[in-house]
Amino acid sequence: MLSVDQLEDKLIELAFAEDIGDGDHTTLCCIPDDAMGKSKLLIKEEGILAGIEMAKKVFNAFDPTMQVEVFINDGTHVKPGDVAMVVSGKVRSLLQTERLMLNIMQRMSGIATMTNKYVKLLEGTNTRVLDTRKTTPGLRMIEKQAVKIGGGTNHRIGLFDMILLKDNHVDFAGGISNAINRCHEYLRTKGLDLKIEIEVRNFDELQQVLSCGGVDRIMLDNFTVEDTKKAVDIIAGRYETESSGGITFDTIRSYAEQGVDFVSVGALTHSVKGLDMSFKAC
Repeated sequence: MLSVDQLEDKLIELAFAEDIGDGDHTTLCCIPDDAMGKSKLLIKEEGILAGIEMAKKVFNAFDPTMQVEVFINDGTHVKPGDVAMVVSGKVRSLLQTERLMLNIMQRMSGIATMTNKYVKLLEGTNTRVLDTRKTTPGLRMIEKQAVKIGGGTNHRIGLFDMILLKDNHVDFAGGISNAINRCHEYLRTKGLDLKIEIEVRNFDELQQVLSCGGVDRIMLDNFTVEDTKKAVDIIAGRYETESSGGITFDTIRSYAEQGVDFVSVGALTHSVKGLDMSFKAC
């Protein structure tokens, strides 16, 4: 399995291949090879900055001679007019790395900003906001990094680092006990030590899980706020609890106040506007 660094390297390589192709002919035709310059990353919208470390990787991958001076680090609250970094080097390199760096930083900063808004809504509770697998294909690692930078918590990274028995798994397996028992047999056979979460859709399924046991977390899928409180009381601390399904910015606090440990929000990564910023000559 590829490491996070290797996945990021592949992302950058693919992104440059996609953008530059056989050459940035606009830059090559009008900028001398030996021209040197500086560009600044100018913040144009209030939010949480994310992606500085990825930006440094982008510059280094394209041209290791580029020099990056960072003034604002990831996770910092920024406002219009702030200068996050100044990059110096060949003008051709500045122009050819500009869009990829901005695409990454705007996307990551938008996710971090959105996540931070949800996190602030949960202040005073013991509930943490989780991301999901509803990410942009190929960008999951950096999008989940952005969630953490914004103060959120990563759920599983993919299908490999946690067991999550969802409704389709349960239905295809022939029921909750079958799904849980087969899960444990599989983990024993493979010598794996993975946490197990199971989704329940109603109180009957919840009782089946409690009777069977053998899980670490129960996901309450599309439960109302009132039913969430009842379910948390029934579970009574025996397992971690997670609320999921249709929870919005306006309702997340109500779910947290019912005592769930986690609330998962797909919108952290699938419905985010990038934070406005630009990369200008200075």
